[in-house]
Amino acid sequence: MRSSELLVDAFGRIDTIVLGVLDGLDADAMNWRPSGTGNSIGWLVWHLCRIQDEQIADAAGTESVWRVGEYAERFGLELSPADTGYGHSAHQVDAVRFASTVLLENYHDAVLARSLEFAGALEDSDLDRVVDTRWDPPVTLGVRLVSIIDDCAQHGGQASYVRGLSEALPKRSQDRLPLL
Repeated sequence: MRSSELLVDAFGRIDTIVLGVLDGLDADAMNWRPSGTGNSIGWLVWHLCRIQDEQIADAAGTESVWRVGEYAERFGLELSPADTGYGHSAHQVDAVRFASTVLLENYHDAVLARSLEFAGALEDSDLDRVVDTRWDPPVTLGVRLVSIIDDCAQHGGQASYVRGLSEALPKRSQDRLPLL
């Protein structure tokens, strides 16, 4: 197996997580925040797409799907178009809300297509290229791609967990016995 095949498989697994989390969600479930301050499913999926998009674009030396596809305008979020969600406060997380999954799914699909195209064209020797000298040791493309996949898998898992919490709450509240 070539490294590019492994990377394509890994990005495909992120796709499976995201589509599974978003399947059948309504706006309330998508925007629900655990304890009122946690990250919503919508925010988590938006953030993982934004991070993947910007980092793949940087590694590929291209513009992000967010910019080329005019997604900042299409989403109409009250955030800077350069915002990826990194370091968001509770107030900023609140600004990332969705009426449905459609636009987010479209953006995810476009980011996935770009990631698969980029990863699928890589040769093993490409993975040794240094892409970030701000770290010691400098970050290679291979390390950056593993980091992107890891970050997306973690956020996808968090979104899956939030979905499980949101689906369990009504049942749990009905099953609770009154306190004496």
